Amino acid sequence: MSVRLFLQIASMEARRRMSYRVDFWINSVAGFAAEFAIVWFLWKAMFAESGAEIIAGFTFEQVLVYYVVAILVGRLVRGTEFEGQPSEDIYAGGLNRYLLFPAPYFGVKYAQGAGALLPALVQAVLFGTVWLLIAGGRGMEDVTLLSGAMAIGALLLANILYYLMAYALHLVAFWADNVWSLLVALRFASGLFGGLMVPLALFPDGLREANSYLPFRSLFALPAETLLGRITPEAWAFGMGVGSAWVLILTVVVRVIWRRGNLQYSGIGI
Repeated sequence: MSVRLFLQIASMEARRRMSYRVDFWINSVAGFAAEFAIVWFLWKAMFAESGAEIIAGFTFEQVLVYYVVAILVGRLVRGTEFEGQPSEDIYAGGLNRYLLFPAPYFGVKYAQGAGALLPALVQAVLFGTVWLLIAGGRGMEDVTLLSGAMAIGALLLANILYYLMAYALHLVAFWADNVWSLLVALRFASGLFGGLMVPLALFPDGLREANSYLPFRSLFALPAETLLGRITPEAWAFGMGVGSAWVLILTVVVRVIWRRGNLQYSGIGI
């Protein structure tokens, strides 16, 4: 796929996403406020009950900052989670027209996902700026230009990694009548073991060590912890290496599923 075609598809999807601006912003603000309120009340109760000033290496202000960053990172990593889903194309027979396009289906879908991320990027910058003004920089003392640059690299890796994981599950639709449960399982597992539900510092040492070799940590915890300066450059490089290895593995898996699935595809939908 050419860069020009990729940008055209992404631009069209971004404009489509912003067609209903009021609804878009209401849902975005309300969703962020609800997630943050749950985190605030939960951790406020935990600190009050324990009587401790630091839990798993976090002060109350630091854990709030971590969740703000993790929530925004989650939106950029997950995107719309395939609003125009490949599984729906397979079920409805809509995949037919994509097979006739002079561009790979994988690239077209990723371009659509990238276009949907542009509004989410605007949200992340806006919400992050508002938080900085409210918090006055408290809890972000270790953020530097280097940590910011490293976090961008981790975020790009996380986005393609999650895309591949979800894409592989969507392609199971070539054989299964419903892949929704698989996607729900992915969302839960990635949120739990990726550091979106709870900081990974709360995990037992053995589980945290094992989790460092799984793809989930690279999704949310790695970009968030990198930005906040909570990991060393060596730990960042290790996380990037693990994430990159999983990208290569999943690329092969996706190719195999796609080729075999095409042999099953009838083109008439269900």
